[in-house]
Amino acid sequence: MDTSVAAPHASSAFVQEYLDILAARDPHQPEFLQAVQEVVVSLEPVLDRHPHYRQQRVLQRLLEPERVVQFRVPWQADDGEVMVNRGYRVGFNSAIGPYKGGLRFHPSVNLSILKFLAFEQIFKNSLTGQPIGGGKGGSDFDPRGRSNSEVMRFCQSFMTELFRHVGHNTDVPAGDIGVGGREIGYLFGQYKRITNTFTGVLTGRAPGWGGSLLRPEATGYGAVYFAAEMATTAGGSLEGMKCLVSGSGNVAQYACRKLLELGATPITLSDSSGWIHDPAGIDEEKLQFVMELKNERRGRIAEYCERYTSATWTATDRDAGSNPLWSVPADAAFPSATQNEINDTDARNLVEGGVRLVSEGANMPTTPEAQDTLVEAGVKLGPGKAANAGGVAVSALEMAQASQRLRWTTEEVDRHLKRIMHDIHAVCLDAASSYGFVDDYRHGANIAGFRKVADAMVDQGLV
Repeated sequence: MDTSVAAPHASSAFVQEYLDILAARDPHQPEFLQAVQEVVVSLEPVLDRHPHYRQQRVLQRLLEPERVVQFRVPWQADDGEVMVNRGYRVGFNSAIGPYKGGLRFHPSVNLSILKFLAFEQIFKNSLTGQPIGGGKGGSDFDPRGRSNSEVMRFCQSFMTELFRHVGHNTDVPAGDIGVGGREIGYLFGQYKRITNTFTGVLTGRAPGWGGSLLRPEATGYGAVYFAAEMATTAGGSLEGMKCLVSGSGNVAQYACRKLLELGATPITLSDSSGWIHDPAGIDEEKLQFVMELKNERRGRIAEYCERYTSATWTATDRDAGSNPLWSVPADAAFPSATQNEINDTDARNLVEGGVRLVSEGANMPTTPEAQDTLVEAGVKLGPGKAANAGGVAVSALEMAQASQRLRWTTEEVDRHLKRIMHDIHAVCLDAASSYGFVDDYRHGANIAGFRKVADAMVDQGLV
């Protein structure tokens, strides 16, 4: 009997019904609508097999955030000028635990992006097996180019409002784009001053004052661990693979490091200004240069080519219909920069260039059309809600360590992370197979993440 299901992003009446409702309510939130579409396409057979989900309107309830907070963030620049930014926190679902998700400081931040990220976080957090719900927050503030004093004043103002909405049993933010160790430190310091408490209200703290070892590495390491599981299931391994990596922040840096450990060779990196291609491979020495360049000097990736003549740099062309980084011949790809960085043209270029495995280190970096193109060509695609869940998984481990006043070794944390990524891979495959989607990780991740949350919502009643 043929148990296959129609193409995942086909606009069936079931999918369109939910998209039409949301589009009417939130017509100017395209990123959120895309994130919903990518989940809803998987759920029709689930709701058919479990009619009580329909009867209790579980999906409709899940599509509305439990709370959305928006606030102003006034602060003073070094020259005395008064600045005002917007701050947000979206608590999307707390059925399996307190809200958990990062804070993003970037000019592109708006409610649509944060709702998409928080919605995605529900399923990602569910897949980790940890007791954490889905949330996200941030501001349109850009820390790039600002002095440490300006960043500190902004973070203190931001937390002066946010503190009343978060807590270690309510909502536990972490870092994201634009929010690294420096920002987490300033945010935590202000929370501690206001509340007179020292609790695990923020993750991503320095190990010396309550943070977990391996937290900066976790998302990149996890994406590679997930890719290794996909490769093993397909009868191969990552060893010897040439890999395309986008981005040059924490996720990209530590994805490169773990690829090198497993015998693969990263050959590209990027930032908003452009991208580099090093056919000789980005080895540990070159990676150390990138980490110093991006983390300490906050320089541009073009400087890599000034140091290493084996590489070429290409400036970003924002008017182009594709990104030539994804045209470089390779075996695997790790999009680790931002949402929607791979479109359908890019996906076709990846296939033509020999890529047979994609593990999403960023959140929703591949458009729905591009996902379809990759999967239909036989590419193994690890969706972000599964492949990049390593970061939030270790954040949950940090919460556990903080509540017990313990500190695990790097080896202990890495062992837990590897096990969690192995388990996520297994539950995705099992869910995909159980509902007729064979080995499509997208459907498996959506279904496995949804069912755990849906069951908790049913158990807790109409709240």
